[in-house]
Amino acid sequence: MLLPALDWHPQPRLEPLPLDWLALAGVEVAVLRLDQIDPLISGNKWFKLVHHLRAAQEAGAEGVMSLGGAYSNHLHALAAAGKRFGFPTLGLLRGHPMDTPTVRDLNAFGMQLHWLGYGGYRERHAADFWGPWQARYPQLYPVPEGGSGLAGAQGCMAWVASVREQLARLGWADYHGWWLACGTGTSLAGLVLAEAGERPVYGVLAVPEDHGVASQVERIVTAAGLTPARYELLDGSRGGFARVDAQLSDFISTTGVIELEPLYTGKALMLLKAQIEAGRFARGTRLIFVHTGGLQGRRGLE
Repeated sequence: MLLPALDWHPQPRLEPLPLDWLALAGVEVAVLRLDQIDPLISGNKWFKLVHHLRAAQEAGAEGVMSLGGAYSNHLHALAAAGKRFGFPTLGLLRGHPMDTPTVRDLNAFGMQLHWLGYGGYRERHAADFWGPWQARYPQLYPVPEGGSGLAGAQGCMAWVASVREQLARLGWADYHGWWLACGTGTSLAGLVLAEAGERPVYGVLAVPEDHGVASQVERIVTAAGLTPARYELLDGSRGGFARVDAQLSDFISTTGVIELEPLYTGKALMLLKAQIEAGRFARGTRLIFVHTGGLQGRRGLE
């Protein structure tokens, strides 16, 4: 049942980002539009899932189970993929039953839901967490929260080849680095692995520094045998995950050339503006901004 999913290979488009503050600084940015690969299976989530799905297929599993919250972009993409490609999905959710637009979609897509409470969800990193669930659902393959880990990062490595194939259409001979939001660091790690030191990858933390993104990235690149790795993490969390202030909201509302959300992409582009205006990047610099999607999650903030 998983084979049809593995035959889907979406190709994100690379587009120039025309903003006055970029032109003033003489810096060019092109956006990798992961948000536009599909109306439902959108953003970086599919790429973080695909190698997990391949492992599930190789293990003889019929479907997949994973974790997330009541507004989870990861569970939303997984459930939508299960419905489209015909494999069962199960979601283990943080907290107690809630009625959110995302949860309604999960139900509509046919995902079976279990609410773990908050204490139960905190146990997800325990070594024996998956044991009881695998005993209860032996036909389902467990995927870590967010599709993280080396398998998730390997799916994101494809973006580098995709961008290089599209440079000529923009009139670019090369580019000088990547810029993207980080929730777990998996997407950043994939880019770091694919670049293998050729170009730097800048990750904007959408969560506070104590959420373990740096250690997650190090685990992935070490598991892949890449040391040292060329990347930098910058704090763009604005005090906490899902912390939305008036300045961020105003930035998003006045950046009309691209659709952003406040948890990831809005924070990342806003910090890029601040860094450029502070003179971090020289005139003539060309950067790739990864639009990691997440637009469906905005419904929880409306």
